Amino acid sequence: MGTTNALWLLAVPIFALAVAGGARRTGLSAPLVLVIAGLAVSYVPGVPAFELHPEFVLYVFLPPLLFFAAWQSSLPNLRQNGWTIGMMSIGLVLFSTFAVGFAAHWLVPGLPLAAACVLGAVVAPPDAVAAVSVAQRLGLPRRVTTVLVGESLFNDATALTAFRVALTAATGAGFTLLDGVGEFLYAAAGGIAVGLLLGPPLHWLRTRLDDPLMENGVALAAPFAGYLVAESVHASGVMAVVVSGLYLGHRAGESGAVTRLVGHSFWKVMVFVLESVVFLLIGLQLRPVLDGVSGHGALELTGWAAAIFAVTVAARFVWVFPAAQVPRLPPRGEHVGWRSRTVLSWAGMRGVVSLAAAFAVPFTTSDGLPFPGRDLILFFTLTTVLGTLLIQGMTFPALIRRLGIGGERERYTDSVAEAGAQHAAARAALDRLDELTKDQDDLDPEVVERLRWLAEHRQLKAWERLGGGTGPEGAEVPTATYRRLRREMLAAERRVFLRARDERRIDEEVLTRVLHELDLEEAALNRD
Repeated sequence: MGTTNALWLLAVPIFALAVAGGARRTGLSAPLVLVIAGLAVSYVPGVPAFELHPEFVLYVFLPPLLFFAAWQSSLPNLRQNGWTIGMMSIGLVLFSTFAVGFAAHWLVPGLPLAAACVLGAVVAPPDAVAAVSVAQRLGLPRRVTTVLVGESLFNDATALTAFRVALTAATGAGFTLLDGVGEFLYAAAGGIAVGLLLGPPLHWLRTRLDDPLMENGVALAAPFAGYLVAESVHASGVMAVVVSGLYLGHRAGESGAVTRLVGHSFWKVMVFVLESVVFLLIGLQLRPVLDGVSGHGALELTGWAAAIFAVTVAARFVWVFPAAQVPRLPPRGEHVGWRSRTVLSWAGMRGVVSLAAAFAVPFTTSDGLPFPGRDLILFFTLTTVLGTLLIQGMTFPALIRRLGIGGERERYTDSVAEAGAQHAAARAALDRLDELTKDQDDLDPEVVERLRWLAEHRQLKAWERLGGGTGPEGAEVPTATYRRLRREMLAAERRVFLRARDERRIDEEVLTRVLHELDLEEAALNRD
């Protein structure tokens, strides 16, 4: 690799982080700003064409992003909404594949139906990263957010399997409908099996290492191991990553506190970097893709792209509204209301998985002939991704506000439930303290009193949170006062340690240790 290429590879993540950081500071949607920035940069003279290699995306970017999303997901909530998630991640993906496929076959002269269905499978899976981030920031009801997250976790497996089946048919390698169903079932079952086989031993290993760095190292290796093992047996790597991530995330509470603190910070940084680079690369794909379709008229291409984009968006509405009324056996929970269905229908932004699949379309068929419409598939995929990110992504927050969907009642209920649990936990802690200190006359009474105060303080904190940081007359509640004053005290302590380091009265290693202790306490104070 030449020095120039290495510099460009370094420039991409640096520029992506700079753009994403600016978007976060201004309150804009980072994915949308990154895509627009990539589009603009692709036309700057001297900027090389960045081709998105599918293997790089599917083996390097996708596993950790899916794994962290699964790790943070609530397994009970996903189970509770399993029917809706299944209808979205399986039924909707297959419906979109055929809807877009038939539309493209009818619209574009000379595009075979099998190749058109390849396009349909490519643009079928929404990338809910942007939608979920907006949903969480604007406080959507938990069920809507859970369905969006669950769909984004499982729809890639359905779409990539459908892509393989359609690709087999388009390349003339021999295909029947029964073969397609069998391949889909094997890929899904095999991926689930690999995830279940990897999850328990990895969790067992993590809980016995007693080393936060090693434990998080195991977690980092898990998504890549799951994806590679599953793909090596021709199963779904996506399913393996998601299942193992759900299992390990559900059991993460059994790890040590330091392990969780280190792991959470590490994964947040890693996912932020990967997502920033991915969305910038999406924008950078425009120039090489346009070069491939230069033989077609601009007006003709625009009309086809707009029509395929419209079909992609409409298919989601056509599926979501009737599917929400399909009865479940046995019935569980409530049907999704029309406002939530509207939000779910509009939250169909496509992303990097679609582009990776499009670039994985071969140049030739099994007969050595050029793959029919490959350049058009790339072009329509990119325009659909850009259209959903720019049009749907920009209007998604306004739609949520317009419909008046909010999770205020859920947040209040959560606070009440947390307060009750905190009360019971503090009571158990005080009872245990009484058991341990009973007939122990040699214990320091100040230590016992301090422990008792800490338990009672935690017990009151959740109740006071229900009223915010102030009392009924605007007075600061005791816990808010405690946090404010303690933060100032910690800042004063930190300044003393830094000055001692600068004056060479303590070593850098000592400073690192004491600052870590102060940071842990401040992180606990800032939890609310």
